[in-house]
Amino acid sequence: MTTPTHPYVGMWVTADGYIRHELLPNGRYDEARGSRQSAYRGAYTLTGDHIDYKDDTGFTADGDFKDGILYHAGMILYREEK
Repeated sequence: MTTPTHPYVGMWVTADGYIRHELLPNGRYDEARGSRQSAYRGAYTLTGDHIDYKDDTGFTADGDFKDGILYHAGMILYREEK
């Protein structure tokens, strides 16, 4: 279950800033790649430190949070600090 106060909700980015992955509080995500905004959109569910994605085309993927880092589909994403 995802709630607005869940600690993983927010923006996650690769070290080079090329991939920007926003986990929204409503259980949706929006991923930008380079200058392409909303390259991928879909739903996600969190179970402990595991995340499952299903984009709007039906593609599925997953990832895991460990020590404040998101490991997803061969990528390493870090929380963007505001």
